[in-house]
This record gives sequence, C-alpha cells and structure tokens, in this order.
Amino acid sequence: MGIGPAAPVSVGSVGQLSLSLVLVVGLIFAVAWVLKRFRIAGPRSRGGIAVIDELALGPRERIALIRVGESQVLVGIGASGVVSLTPLAAPIDLGTASAPPPFADRLREFMRRPGSTS
Repeated sequence: MGIGPAAPVSVGSVGQLSLSLVLVVGLIFAVAWVLKRFRIAGPRSRGGIAVIDELALGPRERIALIRVGESQVLVGIGASGVVSLTPLAAPIDLGTASAPPPFADRLREFMRRPGSTS
C-alpha cells in the first residue's frame, strides 16, 4: 500500500526533452533573424533623433536620412562605421513625395484590364 520507487528517467524522455529545447531555441533565433532582416524590431526614434528613411546600397552598406532636432543629415552606414555625408540645408518632406503604388494596387489594376500585357 505504499508508494513504490520512482521510475527512472528513460533515454527516450531525455531525448524528447532535448529535442524540444533545441526546437524552441531555434525558433527564437529564427524570429530574431526575421525581425533583424526586415528591420521590424527596435525603435526608429529616440528623443530628438529619428531615422526618416534609408536606402540599401549593398549587403552591408546603406544611406540613411536622419532627423536631429529640426535639421536633417544624410549619413552613410557601412562596415567601417557611420560617416556623415552632408547636412541638408532644407529639410526633405517625404510625406508629399510620390511613392510607387503597392504591389496589391498594381495587381488589382492589371486584373481590371482584360487582355492587357503591361
């Protein structure tokens, strides 16, 4: 009527636990990579400094337009660090710039025109 000895831990349960741990850690690294790759994570504004826009020039090089207070500065970012390219005399207003339509809008427009090839 007493409780018997505890069952020993089997190799199968340790293996399953290890595999689960590896999968969870791998998932964490995958999500971190996706957030970094698509620049989803991290604040884009701190105090009076904000990244307005950036353009990738290569795998590790890009140009960024930075707002510092009321002025804007164009900087180059690469493997060697950050280099100030030029302070802008007149701020650029990206709100009025005409951006190309999103892919969904272009696809919808293309599908409305039957027989069109472009």
